Amino acid sequence: MSGTLQRGVALAAAIVLLAAIGWTVLRPVDQYRVTAYFGRTVGLYAGSDVRILGIPVGTITEVTSLGDRVRVEMLIEEDYDIPADAKAVVLAPSLVSDRYVQFAPVYDGGPTMEDGDDVPLDRTATPVELDQVYGALDELSAALGPTGANSNGALSDLIDVGAANLDGNGEALNRTLTGFSQAVETLATNREDLFSSLENLQAFTSALATVDAQVGQFNDNMAAVMDLLAGEREDLAEAITLLSSALRDVAAFVRTNADLVTVNVDRLADVTLALVQQRSALAEVLDVAPAALGNLARAYNPDYGTLDTRDNGLGSANAEVVVCGALYQAGRLQLTPDLDPLVPGLQLPSQTDEICARILSGDADNDGILDDLNADLVPDYEELRQALAGAGVSAPPAPRPPVGFPAIGTGGLG
Repeated sequence: MSGTLQRGVALAAAIVLLAAIGWTVLRPVDQYRVTAYFGRTVGLYAGSDVRILGIPVGTITEVTSLGDRVRVEMLIEEDYDIPADAKAVVLAPSLVSDRYVQFAPVYDGGPTMEDGDDVPLDRTATPVELDQVYGALDELSAALGPTGANSNGALSDLIDVGAANLDGNGEALNRTLTGFSQAVETLATNREDLFSSLENLQAFTSALATVDAQVGQFNDNMAAVMDLLAGEREDLAEAITLLSSALRDVAAFVRTNADLVTVNVDRLADVTLALVQQRSALAEVLDVAPAALGNLARAYNPDYGTLDTRDNGLGSANAEVVVCGALYQAGRLQLTPDLDPLVPGLQLPSQTDEICARILSGDADNDGILDDLNADLVPDYEELRQALAGAGVSAPPAPRPPVGFPAIGTGGLG
């Protein structure tokens, strides 16, 4: 490269550098630069407006194609703030006029765009072009035309059938649309209640989700029950038929015997009232009846066909008291003549005191030693008690004379 050419290139580079520096330094200080990226920018040029709510707030300085997108550089007056996350949209006021870039939404507080900020492609939008609309309509007409959905006349038949169905139903269709509009208005008026219902439904479905296993088991059980009922449907149908017949018979009986049924119901009311009044006694009977019936069954003697009972009139009285009581009663009944052949010289009741005193002491012969006539090392006193009260019964406390028995004295028989 010759020296002259090199000097020319260096001079051109210096001029460009100086121009850039001068633009940066000398540009109006009341504007800031913003760069936006669009998918396409048909009808957008340098000098086009930048607007907010349709009011011009800046101008486009440069439009550069980058292949798959377009870079648009803009200068915005510093008097107008734009939200840091605002979107940029290309708008066309008419089919033939120039287009402009509009930022939205309007700034109402928060961070703002600064000098040098970018608006990425996902925050920009461009209008649908008229040729795109024509192309879409052409594709639709082709799809619905003779070479498409209407190739065998199906679309024409649909239109004919629709026209026939709607013929004369315009008023009804109008009422339907009016009612639908009113329903939508009602829903809009009660949207808070509707949303509350939806929230409650969401809570209900969430609760069901937490018990999904139990709900699944319930569904399985219901399915099993339905299968069982399906398998028994013939028997169920027959049972329902028989029940229907029985109900008819009952209805006929009631009609025929209405007076008797009324009288019986009145009497039944009296019986029920009596049962209510005696409910305490009935409760006691129901409480003790099982034990009484069990005792009755155990008292029956199948060998002799009798009811065997045991007299326990003396309760827990010891054997000695029983003997003394018997002697005392014998004295009251004047049995001395009958006992005289057995015990000569016995005087009842005068000697009853002495007899009982010795019996109760266990030393009938008054020798100071408990009597043991059979020499089995068991005092006669204990054998008598066991014979009357039963063997194996623990020794009772010190015996006392029966009620009404005179005080027992001491001394021997006269």
